Amino acid sequence: MHYILTLVANREATTLTPAIVNRVRDALRAGMPVILSPGEAADIPLTSVPDMDLVHAALDGAPVDAIPVRPRGRRKGLLIADMDSTIITGETLDELADLAGIGEKIAAITARAMNGEIDFKDALRERVGMLKGLSVDALDQTWERIRLTPGAAELVATMRARGALTALVSGGFTFFTGRVAEKLGFELHRSNELLHADGILLGTVAEPILDGTAKLDALRDLAAERGVQLKATLAVGDGANDLDMLREAGLGVAYHAKPIVAAEARVRVDHADLRALLFAQGYRADEFIG
Repeated sequence: MHYILTLVANREATTLTPAIVNRVRDALRAGMPVILSPGEAADIPLTSVPDMDLVHAALDGAPVDAIPVRPRGRRKGLLIADMDSTIITGETLDELADLAGIGEKIAAITARAMNGEIDFKDALRERVGMLKGLSVDALDQTWERIRLTPGAAELVATMRARGALTALVSGGFTFFTGRVAEKLGFELHRSNELLHADGILLGTVAEPILDGTAKLDALRDLAAERGVQLKATLAVGDGANDLDMLREAGLGVAYHAKPIVAAEARVRVDHADLRALLFAQGYRADEFIG
């Protein structure tokens, strides 16, 4: 067995039936499936790289993700995760902008930056500049709006319980990454600092800005500090500033990603929640924590 194809269904939209699993298995002439979570996830063992065109044809539009992985070294020793639209469901900067009454204007810039159409650092400076004069109370109000992505707690808790280092590395802001990290149990977090004085945002962010290059550096540095080979790392994100770390990680997952990221990533999760990252590592649902 040289490869495994992990199928993971969107639990809110469908059930991973034996018929679906067998269609994929038959299309690939693969071995007997292993059920990881009844109706949700299954492994299909293969002797060669799966033909993903055949896989998608067999799935026939069902909201099921297909993740090809190597069986050796499947469980990773380092998780590095993006925050906005990955570990949490929205974009914190866009939420701040909404409170300032300029939500649509800033969201449009965010969308272009996350799809790689404009430079991330320039886009961040421009958007933060538009928040100048906003009360820091808006940060607390934004925090109240934040919702965790389904599966995030299980992902972090399960990997930590198995000895993995978990890190939240974001182009967002320390105010939020610190709280998300504490809530979910990430061991460390890195992000950008919004500058303020006398209870008012100054419209600037501390330099240097944490961008895609810094995320890649974090992956390399944390792996070296932990003594983990890069092939034993897992990275997940959705935006263009995540691509470098996704390419370098042993398992780099584009999660409900922007088009440029989805097109270039080796592994995509388009339908399921973050539990898919545990199934991709061979965890069964009854092994999940959290």
